[in-house]
Amino acid sequence: MSHTETSTGPGTAPAAATGANATGSEIPADIKPASTKGYTVTTQGAHNISMGNANPHQIPKFDDPYKEREWILEHMAGVFRVFGRRGFTEGSAGHISVRDPVDPHTFWINPLGIHFSLLKASDMVRVDEEGNLVGGNTSAPINAAGFAIHSSLHKARPDINAACHTHSKYGKAYSAFGKPLEMINQDVCTLYNNHCVYTDFGGVAIEKEEGEAIAKAAGESNRCIILQNHGLLTAGRTVDEAGYLYTLMETSCEVQLAADAAAASGKEKRLIGDAEAAYTAFMNGDPETLYMEFQNDLALEKHYDDSFMSFTKNQTAKV
Repeated sequence: MSHTETSTGPGTAPAAATGANATGSEIPADIKPASTKGYTVTTQGAHNISMGNANPHQIPKFDDPYKEREWILEHMAGVFRVFGRRGFTEGSAGHISVRDPVDPHTFWINPLGIHFSLLKASDMVRVDEEGNLVGGNTSAPINAAGFAIHSSLHKARPDINAACHTHSKYGKAYSAFGKPLEMINQDVCTLYNNHCVYTDFGGVAIEKEEGEAIAKAAGESNRCIILQNHGLLTAGRTVDEAGYLYTLMETSCEVQLAADAAAASGKEKRLIGDAEAAYTAFMNGDPETLYMEFQNDLALEKHYDDSFMSFTKNQTAKV
């Protein structure tokens, strides 16, 4: 039986929730998106943070699903480039998947054995729910563990279009404790009531049952999972959202480990209260805002080397 712990308020240690379908604690009914200082916000979206003019990074809408596919694959490759620059690689481990907008019962995943920093949109492989390679770079193999995890997640959560998993350093280190992150700073509050811990490590996740257990542990709403003794897994409506949540999770694990080390030497940690954490999560944790947050890193990758944008580059070459 799989075992999960969920992120809870800062006043007490998180209670264990047995059973892979543990969905995480609900925000208490008396906690609204308002802080104890009386700050309130009534709607979610990047407009809350964009002042003077509209948010410059809107999620585009497409009339043509084939054009949407190309856009998604370029952003998927861009997330890999960001991960590569940040050092999230570990051999052949790590994978990102995106649901195909043309055939939503299939998804795209990276080929096995190509460094994150070298991946291009045209390298990706489309796979169906049975593991058949049905489109894209079908001459390349894919990661069996990646298929087991991502196929199960896409089946279980129709609200999720993308998922990211790597064996990044601080995620692996913090996963050894099998505990949710504490609300110790403003940034990690984005993950309030939105992450859980899968504590039943079963070895390399190539078995279908292991992938299904991980997907079940995510419940109906969590977009971030700490896989005990393994690493991190994030998901979102866009690959940009999932990518930003991953970088946020990794940094939050690093900060948590530093804070824990300081606390072990006698320094007192001051945790953020439920009301402020819920308010901050409501303000910062919606798909539009999380999409916007990733665009700075993506723009930097385009500036240094935009070769990952295979379709755009090909169209430009034809002009």
